[in-house]
Amino acid sequence: MWQLCLSMVERLGIIVMVAFLLTRLSYFRRLIYHQEIDWAQRFIIMVIFGIFGIVGTYTGLTVHVETFEVAKWTWSLKENEALANSRVIGVVIAGLLGGWQVGLGAGLIAGVHRLFLGGFTAVACGVSTIIAGAIAGMVHHRKKRAFALSPEVALVVGMAAETLQMLVILLVAKPFDRALLLVEEIGVPMIIANGLGSAIFILVIRNVFQEEEKAGALQAEKAMRLAEATVHHLRNGLTPQSAKAICELFIQEVPSVAVAVTDRTHILAHVGAGSDHHFANEPIQTETTRQVVETGEMLIVHDRVACHDPNCPLHKAIIAPLKRKDETVGTLKFYFQSDADLSSITFEFVKGLSSLLSLQLEIAEAEKYYQLMKEAQIKALHAQVHPHFLFNALNTIVSCVRIDPNRARQLLVSLAYYFRKNLASTTDMLSTLEEEIRHVKAYLTIEEARFQDKLRVHYDIDEGFERVVLPTMTLQPLVENAVKHGLKYMKKGSEIVIAVKADGEMVKISVTDNGKGMTEEEVAQLLRTPVASQRGIGIGLYNVYERTKSLLGDDVRFAIVSAKGKGTTVQLTVPLKEEKERGAIAYASHHRR
Repeated sequence: MWQLCLSMVERLGIIVMVAFLLTRLSYFRRLIYHQEIDWAQRFIIMVIFGIFGIVGTYTGLTVHVETFEVAKWTWSLKENEALANSRVIGVVIAGLLGGWQVGLGAGLIAGVHRLFLGGFTAVACGVSTIIAGAIAGMVHHRKKRAFALSPEVALVVGMAAETLQMLVILLVAKPFDRALLLVEEIGVPMIIANGLGSAIFILVIRNVFQEEEKAGALQAEKAMRLAEATVHHLRNGLTPQSAKAICELFIQEVPSVAVAVTDRTHILAHVGAGSDHHFANEPIQTETTRQVVETGEMLIVHDRVACHDPNCPLHKAIIAPLKRKDETVGTLKFYFQSDADLSSITFEFVKGLSSLLSLQLEIAEAEKYYQLMKEAQIKALHAQVHPHFLFNALNTIVSCVRIDPNRARQLLVSLAYYFRKNLASTTDMLSTLEEEIRHVKAYLTIEEARFQDKLRVHYDIDEGFERVVLPTMTLQPLVENAVKHGLKYMKKGSEIVIAVKADGEMVKISVTDNGKGMTEEEVAQLLRTPVASQRGIGIGLYNVYERTKSLLGDDVRFAIVSAKGKGTTVQLTVPLKEEKERGAIAYASHHRR
């Protein structure tokens, strides 16, 4: 008995070969990953596993039921002969992986074949093979994929299927005495061998796919690392400079002979083989690249790359689209020497890499719009300089020309400085606290002249903060809001206090008026969103807060303290950064993600 067991185990090598070959079939791979397959593909898998069962029959050993002599398989069985074989392995694996339909189909093919071979156990073995496929399929449907792909489960199901076959032999084969002696001789070896064979089959399949999944994970990790390395280059979008940097980076990390990047019409960069005649800024040369640009779908080029140079060393290629939103804006091309390099893992790697680069292009586009939005916010502040302010200022100056010419001259100088600063703010993102104070004083000089004794302005500014950096047009909107808020409902005694004080490592800037004040609901609304109003208060305060935070960082604090009838204080607390840091702040704000 143990010699028979050893002989059957020796024949399990064929199972390893069959298992590996099956992993090369696309239908089988989709079955393993539980992807949808149609009935035609399902039928093909049934036939494959049915043939696997037939092969297991033909590789079995002939056992004489009277003398129990063991011999190699012959093409026909006599009435007093039986088989010790591994047929049930193919049927069990079919049921575990494909469900009861595939298991039953494979069992029918292998079982009917065994039935027509004849022999002492022909009927019993044929029927039990069909039942084994159905039982294995039921295990598949009751458990999850990970359970079905467990070698332990395959071992148990394989041994159970063979045990079932022994029971059927005892029930069907006649005479019972001879059937019992046969089962005692071949039962244990077949149960052990077929259980081990089923487990080995599943183990081979699982290891192959785990290795591929591990390779895919490593490729995905590499794609993420490369995409992270390209973030800096793509901040300004897809340009010849960024394309060249990307190609030089990719050719060092990806086993390809050349890498190229194009936009919709021209080559932006080409690095590697063929760079002696594939030049940047030339029109796209190949129809395959144009096809990818038009369709937005990846393409594998198996034939020689079409090129005007007959000696071009580029043979195979994977061409992936680069997209911004749903629009294809260019292509990423990897060139290879042979078809062996165009594996599914490489294809998925290039696909993931192009998707990550496309996402970065979208981020770069969003950054551009973000900067445009910041410029629009500045223009919104400029728009608050109402034309009536200019008319009122000019009228005030005209009234002073005859009465007080020196006063009129001072007001003209202040008005000129005020508008010159406004114009300069369209290009300068940052200024110093000293410049902001001068701008505010120019504005308030005109307002004090207009309202004469009605408005008083007090400055409480600590020394040493003149070079502190602020976003351009920070103080003027705060002061203008205070003026409008304080003067509109007050006929006299209106006051504004502008204070600059140290607050630890920060600088606190406050503008206080003694106007009518606001409710808590009005204060909360001002800081949540721009508020459209005839006075322009909401837009100014909100923009000052958002721009200051975006340019100086999240440490910026903004607060409004107000009460009905008791005035309003607007407090802006900013980091203590001086003018020598101005360039670094501007650069960081431009490149902030």
